[in-house]
Amino acid sequence: QVQLVESRGGLVQPGGSLRLSCTASKFTLSRFEVNWFRQTPGNELELVARITSAARANYGDSVKGRFTISRDNVENTVYLQMNSLKPEDTALYYCNAINVYFDANYWGQGTQVTVSS
Repeated sequence: QVQLVESRGGLVQPGGSLRLSCTASKFTLSRFEVNWFRQTPGNELELVARITSAARANYGDSVKGRFTISRDNVENTVYLQMNSLKPEDTALYYCNAINVYFDANYWGQGTQVTVSS
C-alpha cells in the first residue's frame, strides 16, 4: 500500500526544537517533490517548506532561517528540522509528495505540533 508516514509531533516549549520525518512506503520518495504544509483551525494550508527531487529547498517566509528541510534517499525519508519554535508554529503539519510525470500526489496523515510553555 502506497503511504506517506509522518513521525509523531508533540509539545515543545518556545525556543525549542523538533524534527519531523516523512517516510514513503511502496514508492521512491527521491523521485518526488516533497512539501511540508501546516494548518490551524479555520485557516488554509500554509506551505512551510519544499524540497525538489534535485534537493533544492525553499521555505515560507514565516519559517526562513529557523526550519530546514532535507532528504535521505537511502532511508526514503524527508525531514523537517524546526528550531527556535514559536507559539505561532503550533499547527497540524502534513507531508505531501508530488510527481507530475507519474500523476501522483500523496499525503501523510498529519501530525500535531504544539509550541507552548
